Amino acid sequence: MNMSSQDLRQSLIDASLDADIERINVGTTGNMSIRIDSGMLITPSGIPSRKLEPDTIVAMDLDGQWSGNVKPSSEWALHAAIYKARPEVQAVVHAHPDHCVALSCARIGLPAFHYMIAGFGGDDVRCSRYATFGSPELADVTVEALENRTACLLANHGMVTVGSTLAEAYGRALKLETLARQYMLCRSFAEPVLLNDKELVDVKQRYKTYGRQDTLTA
Repeated sequence: MNMSSQDLRQSLIDASLDADIERINVGTTGNMSIRIDSGMLITPSGIPSRKLEPDTIVAMDLDGQWSGNVKPSSEWALHAAIYKARPEVQAVVHAHPDHCVALSCARIGLPAFHYMIAGFGGDDVRCSRYATFGSPELADVTVEALENRTACLLANHGMVTVGSTLAEAYGRALKLETLARQYMLCRSFAEPVLLNDKELVDVKQRYKTYGRQDTLTA
């Protein structure tokens, strides 16, 4: 069932509030969006999640045009570039969780140290090349790092996840931060043993039906 504009706006507010609770964003950091027919709905610039209202969520096209008195997130171009490059993507989450940021500042991606890395679409989660926040270049390097993936780290910045719904994109953001924390914990006392090619093939095969109720048999 299609959600109304009001419901979509409220879902962005709810996810933004939860991101504060889960500490993947703090204050006015991070931003989220949902694709709509005319472009996207995106969280605003400079307004903390606790002060968000449905009318502070900005409707805009993918070329930077919006109306009203509330400015969209300064990272709107990053979201727009993803939607343009990836027609299947319906929602984008950009966040600054501690462990993802720490890895991004060392420009270290996440290798296949855990089978759940494959859930992001490949054998790793890449860290992008560096570009200044809010710039067209950041949008470009994000799309590049997300190729054939649903998540990436942004060098010296944070992370991005995408999904077919906001719930899916947000869930991937929580999962990515958990894996980043676990990777750093393992590296604190040993070098992680990575899954080999055969093990990854087996994992990817299982992921084709992972979590799907319609695959259950009696």
